[in-house]
Amino acid sequence: MNQKNTTQVPVPTHDFRVLLSPTPRGARLARLLALEWLRTRELPYGVVESAEHVVAELAANAATHGRVTGRSFRLALRVHVDVLRIEVTDTRGTDLPRRLGRGLLLVEALADRWGVEPGPVPRKTVWAELDLPHL
Repeated sequence: MNQKNTTQVPVPTHDFRVLLSPTPRGARLARLLALEWLRTRELPYGVVESAEHVVAELAANAATHGRVTGRSFRLALRVHVDVLRIEVTDTRGTDLPRRLGRGLLLVEALADRWGVEPGPVPRKTVWAELDLPHL
């Protein structure tokens, strides 16, 4: 029997995904989980603070306007090279934002880019990107 001697090197995780209930408690948990994950990435304070507010607004919108009983919303965070991408996917894909309310105005002010992607029915994803400073 020929066995290879291999050593597995852990690959750092740069993605975070979680399903949450579309409730005020789920939205609050999204903010808290995102904040903890962002802090462990040792990102600059200003980025973490802006991202916290963006997650709070997008999660609150998913829990309020994207709510479908019995269906969760998803929070995803990804650090890729020099960009932090925040995605919140809900299951009310037919309800795309038509105008900027207070929450989306805040997202627009804090994020470098943001948008909405209709997903496979019945989903939609609202995303925001924050550029990371070069260190």
